[in-house]
Amino acid sequence: MRLLCIADHVDPLIYSTGLKNRYGKVDLVLSAGDLTLGYYDFIISTLNRPLYFVFGNHHVEQRGGFGKPRDPFMPKVEAEPWESGAGAVCLEGRVVRVRGLAIAGLGGSIWYNGGDNQFTDFGMFLTILRLLPGLLWNRVFHGRYLDVLITHSPPYGINDLPDPCHTGFKVFLWFMRTFEPRYLVHGHVHLYDRNAAREAHYGNTTIINAYDHVVIDLESNQ
Repeated sequence: MRLLCIADHVDPLIYSTGLKNRYGKVDLVLSAGDLTLGYYDFIISTLNRPLYFVFGNHHVEQRGGFGKPRDPFMPKVEAEPWESGAGAVCLEGRVVRVRGLAIAGLGGSIWYNGGDNQFTDFGMFLTILRLLPGLLWNRVFHGRYLDVLITHSPPYGINDLPDPCHTGFKVFLWFMRTFEPRYLVHGHVHLYDRNAAREAHYGNTTIINAYDHVVIDLESNQ
């Protein structure tokens, strides 16, 4: 199975008429956040492939339409059709199986200024508790907790940065030790240098920064 993973930046190689020629053979698209729903619309309509995503700490205006309770004192904002993310599935706090692949999502960044979709480590731990029934189901009936965890932020000390905004979550380290996903795919940390490290390892998990885009071929990583 081939996965097209995206995050943070509208990549001209993706947002182009050549998208289908370049990546028409991928099986699934995964987004680690900070991208607009309209971008997802373009990818889905061009590739005709499922797209699963988490929200980051930016572009969260339509997050209320994906399960987060809306503030009743704020006017409802209707998205334009091209901004709706039609067909994209939000993975925040969910475990799903797609074509035999178990994936889960944890959106948001570390708390740094009190903005929307920011969490302390303990707050993220509480969100992880929502994944437990699905993880245990996978372990009992499929022999493995999880194949791919999609997050917006990286784990603490792995692919993260020392500033308050881009520090990773320590609880992700515990998650990888406990549930051993094959991959943790994140965004949030922009890679402006082509020589910058995109991949790291922690225990049995490969951590990949999906900034712009990256393709993962699971068949070659069994």
